[in-house]
Amino acid sequence: MTDDAMPKRRLARPALSVLGLKLFAIILVVNVAISGLVFVGISRSINNGFIDYLETTQAELVTKLASALGEEWGREGNWQWLRTDPRAWRELVRNQLWPEGHPPPVGIQRDMTRARDFVLHDENGLPVIGLPPRRDSNPARLEWIPIRHEGRQVGTLGYVPPDQLMEHMEKIFLDQQQRNLGIIVASLVLASLLLAGGLSWWLGRRTQSMALATRRLTQGDYGARLTERGRDELSRLSRDFNVLAETLEANRESRQRWVTDIAHELRTPLAVLRGEIEAMQDGIRPLDQDNLASLSQEVGQLERLVGDLRLLAQSDAGALEVSLAPLDLADSLRGRLEDAQGWIAEHAISLESDIKGPVMIRGDAQRLRQLWSNLIDNTLAYTTPPGTLRVQVEVKEQRAHLTWQDSAPGVPKAELARLIQRLYRVEGSRSRKSGGSGLGLSIAAALVSAHGGTLHASASSLGGLCWTIDFPLMPNA
Repeated sequence: MTDDAMPKRRLARPALSVLGLKLFAIILVVNVAISGLVFVGISRSINNGFIDYLETTQAELVTKLASALGEEWGREGNWQWLRTDPRAWRELVRNQLWPEGHPPPVGIQRDMTRARDFVLHDENGLPVIGLPPRRDSNPARLEWIPIRHEGRQVGTLGYVPPDQLMEHMEKIFLDQQQRNLGIIVASLVLASLLLAGGLSWWLGRRTQSMALATRRLTQGDYGARLTERGRDELSRLSRDFNVLAETLEANRESRQRWVTDIAHELRTPLAVLRGEIEAMQDGIRPLDQDNLASLSQEVGQLERLVGDLRLLAQSDAGALEVSLAPLDLADSLRGRLEDAQGWIAEHAISLESDIKGPVMIRGDAQRLRQLWSNLIDNTLAYTTPPGTLRVQVEVKEQRAHLTWQDSAPGVPKAELARLIQRLYRVEGSRSRKSGGSGLGLSIAAALVSAHGGTLHASASSLGGLCWTIDFPLMPNA
């Protein structure tokens, strides 16, 4: 099967790609790192915040307990009742700190309301009740607050500060919060794993398809196509890839037709030359000036064809030699039409011109003369005599505007855009009777483009073809 006959195949979706694996690893690592930083940050925040909360709460509780003890001392007059009844001490601590119907917050009621975490000394500093609590076989560091009654200090109350209670609090509150946070972070990591896996699989599959299609394209398989789904950037890239593949395929077909058409155009004058030379060699035709002139005419046709091909090749390569200089477009066109007036009249074509000037542009006088000649050749070759050629030049919107119209026959609307294609003829024949090599309008388009202008074909009001050409004016013209 040839390349031209090769069907346009949609590429299969690969299951795995290196890009997908890299993307999976990057997303997973980033999310795990973020989750770890969140875990550490929130843990530290909870730890420090909880200690601050304990310090504030405990200060309020201890102040309240000291005030209650001062009132009890005022009623009893001494601390002896607590020395003989430890149970009263525990009840006093519990009832004063957390009255009935007002339970302490979670974690505090187990550690900050225990009577054994408080120590009471009398006004002389002698222990009344409570022993310094021990933490890991070491005495706990106590903080003290005075107990007063009517301005007189009647004792001191010692209590364990929050940092000493953290051994118990961590087991009750912080461990629980960190465990919950750990569960949340683990869930985030799992979600990141699923997200990274799904995204990397989806993106990797699509990018690998593109890589495979690009590789096939570089190998000359222009029938490769990508599936276009969605409206994201990858879908637009797939659409652009398909347009590129179609363009390359069309260019290849055009190049093949181009080579074939050139071979045909060269074969005709060469066949004529060969036939005439062989006729002279065989003595069928004499070797005289008339036959030599016929040979020279065919050689001239070949030279023109080769010259046209060279000009188009230079235009395609951006190497067309054009010497731009200030030039009056109206004067250039008017002069060429005057030179060709006799030639136009011989073809029974009447010339109507309305050329307003001067119209100053930057142009190449020789190339513009070639442009006018190609347009004249096209009109004379295809206009049915008697006919009309109407040429107008004016300035519109800071551009030189030229219209070139001829009379019937016209060109079907569907064929207008193809007129400047190389070696294209509307009638589809390879005969030279109605036109030259089929390169004249392609050369005209190249010359207009070299001057920064535009060339557009449309139906003429005279029944034939209308060419509209715009050139940029010179600055301050």
